Amino acid sequence: MTTLTIDLPDPLAKEANDAGLLEPRAIEAMLRENLRRNALNDLFTAADKLAITDFPSMTMDEIQAEVNAVRTQRQQRAPGA
Repeated sequence: MTTLTIDLPDPLAKEANDAGLLEPRAIEAMLRENLRRNALNDLFTAADKLAITDFPSMTMDEIQAEVNAVRTQRQQRAPGA
């Protein structure tokens, strides 16, 4: 566990405390939600960047060949392989 100390304006601290937002579970929930939202935003940003690139489309056979190649590499790196 990590202990955090934060400085807040007194009125905000009182309001947040009265609302139960300074409880460890509430802070954890807010942090997890913000991390999830940031990850989702990053995913959409990456998707937008990918959408504007000019990569040629792959056929299902090409996709399957790539999947097979990755699987083969993983099997070769697996312990005891």
